[in-house]
Amino acid sequence: MSDTSKIAKNLERFAQAVAAHDRENPTHTAYGIGLSHFDLERLGLEEGEQILPGIRVEVDGGVSGNFRVLCDAEHDEGAEEMEEEVVHAVSTHSVAPTGEPESYPREYRGRGGRLSALQAAARSCAAL
Repeated sequence: MSDTSKIAKNLERFAQAVAAHDRENPTHTAYGIGLSHFDLERLGLEEGEQILPGIRVEVDGGVSGNFRVLCDAEHDEGAEEMEEEVVHAVSTHSVAPTGEPESYPREYRGRGGRLSALQAAARSCAAL
């Protein structure tokens, strides 16, 4: 079992996060806290254990050291719409570099101070 003060601090943070979530999203409510399996074991908690009124702790496969508020709504709806609007542009011609490699900024130089073909093309396109 973990130190009582660590559990108390985490419970306080969980309660603050749930309250903030419910305040910012009044149309749906939180039902749990998601932890990584490592953090669940480290805190000495059991999956499905009720840690706050109406709030259970669950393993959600997230990274260690962070927790997530689990709720009954979709928060990524806008992100999905934005992903659908992404357009990929492909060049139909290549551009040869001009000038000496030493005149290019250091970040564009490869081994021995020479530009790679990709770096030269990127530099040329940026100049257009």
